[in-house]
Amino acid sequence: MIFKIFKRIMDTLLSFIGLIVLSPIFILVIILIKLDSKGPILFKQKRVGKNKKHFYIYKFRTMRIDTPKDTPTHLLENPEQWITKMGKFMRRTSIDELPQIINILKGDMSIIGPRPALWNQFDLIDERDKYGANDVYPGLTGYAQIHGRDELSIAQKAKLDGYYVKHMSLWLDIKIFFGTFFSIFKSEGVVEGGTGTIDKNKDQK
Repeated sequence: MIFKIFKRIMDTLLSFIGLIVLSPIFILVIILIKLDSKGPILFKQKRVGKNKKHFYIYKFRTMRIDTPKDTPTHLLENPEQWITKMGKFMRRTSIDELPQIINILKGDMSIIGPRPALWNQFDLIDERDKYGANDVYPGLTGYAQIHGRDELSIAQKAKLDGYYVKHMSLWLDIKIFFGTFFSIFKSEGVVEGGTGTIDKNKDQK
């Protein structure tokens, strides 16, 4: 309980500082998005929060405005056709996730935690129930993100999220935080239009 209170205080403090420090990047990205394609700067989508309460997550828009709504990228037919040129870069570097700092300030999310599922990703939500991973604040990044991200199957993601919930600590949060930068630098686990590719690759060998 003490750690969870400390975690919320740090989330608020660090996200406020991050919003100030990253403001020049925000401005640059906003300009590039407007130059690249028509549509709004931010993308709003219903996600599952703590105790399965729904909230709207904020992202920089990376896809065309005529993209099918509320559909996970891996379920889209030929997802590359929907992603903008600027969007490809933002998704590869996770820059599109930065507006979620606002969600953290609002109390919808934490910096570290299971990534928030779409409201209609019932398979992932149900799988996370097995591990209590729906009972904590979702995060900007999480344990699954540094262990495969899009390459993981639904079952693998939920199990890793459950590991985080069971072993939640300051040291694990620090490990995940810096591990995320390492994964982004190496562009690890980013697979447009696919999930569970680790298992698929094993089957093909």
